[in-house]
Amino acid sequence: MSKTWRPATQLVHNGTLRSQFGETSEAIYLTQGFVYDTSEAAEARFKGETDGFIYARYGSPTNDMFEKRMCALEGAEDARATASGMAAVSAAILCQLQAGDHIVAARALFGSCRWVVETLAPKYGIECTLVDGRFVENWEKAIRPNTKLFFLESPTNPTLEVVDIAAVAKLANQIGAKVVVDNVFATPLFQKPLELGAHIVVYSATKHIDGQGRSLGGVILSDKQWIDEKLQDYFRHTGPAMSPFTAWTLLKGIETLPLRVAQQTANASKVADFLAEQGNKVARVIYPGRKDHPQADIIAKQMSGGSTLVAFELKGGKEAAFKLQNALEIVKISNNLGDSKSLITHPATTTHKNLTDEARAELGISPGTVRFSAGIEDSADLVEDFARALEQVSA
Repeated sequence: MSKTWRPATQLVHNGTLRSQFGETSEAIYLTQGFVYDTSEAAEARFKGETDGFIYARYGSPTNDMFEKRMCALEGAEDARATASGMAAVSAAILCQLQAGDHIVAARALFGSCRWVVETLAPKYGIECTLVDGRFVENWEKAIRPNTKLFFLESPTNPTLEVVDIAAVAKLANQIGAKVVVDNVFATPLFQKPLELGAHIVVYSATKHIDGQGRSLGGVILSDKQWIDEKLQDYFRHTGPAMSPFTAWTLLKGIETLPLRVAQQTANASKVADFLAEQGNKVARVIYPGRKDHPQADIIAKQMSGGSTLVAFELKGGKEAAFKLQNALEIVKISNNLGDSKSLITHPATTTHKNLTDEARAELGISPGTVRFSAGIEDSADLVEDFARALEQVSA
């Protein structure tokens, strides 16, 4: 495959394996096991002396195609596909740490990600410090002699804060720590964490990569040495592997990723601009594609596009947020995101409900905060849908 191909071409062709039948679409290899021509061949494969598949929990032809295609898009040497995005997050963190190690993580995280670093990791003797990730000095102040890992999302869920990935990576390199970036909100099209200095990138492939509400999946990407030395044994023995059928579904989804994300981003931008004009009912709008984003300078430096997500706050609190959501016709209420259908959620009562009131306030999640995930519908219809729904919200 040509390394000069652009993303849209890579996502249709890269990593394709064809059987002797010469199929056009990628084949689904649903087998869980593989056979060997001789006992000697089996021994050599288990020793790693010859290439090939051993067991679907370790890898399969269909999963291999998906992993190679993600590597081509991300600019990574190697990848492992997982059963869900959270399987990717937990594996990427736990595979490289041990009791006595220390994590520094941005406090603005998806609820389950925050649970992994704040609640699960300490059960195994791994310490964690949460910081306001917007300011590099906070990362530096949190460093201890046993700090081994920095973990962050950028933009964050749900308030679309941005972390300076290159600056955090520079700090990590100074102490020999690794940086893990959850890149879901930026998508691999708009932000390249590995190019910015991060060491590991994780995705919930459930979101934009599938993007059509069909499959759970995740993926971990890094250099081959880290995959081989840190992740591979964890992956083989704990079993977070992706189903080959899911991998095939994601291969089909990723072919249209650039087309969908382009339309979703255009729609998100237009809805954000519309909401920003509704000052009598909307207190604030946060969108990485707008010049009034508090961290527009960092966005310009590390992102090549905006986002498919918009965060905004209604002046009437939870009551206004519920009225708006209930009145929408095209936009559906769901805690998912990155779908071809436009979706909306109220984080305080769904994705971040398990945080304390104080923790939500620290993250800027008020009772009136709403997260909108733009789909691929006509933008004019979406704006009209919000306009009608806002009429139901008291000023």
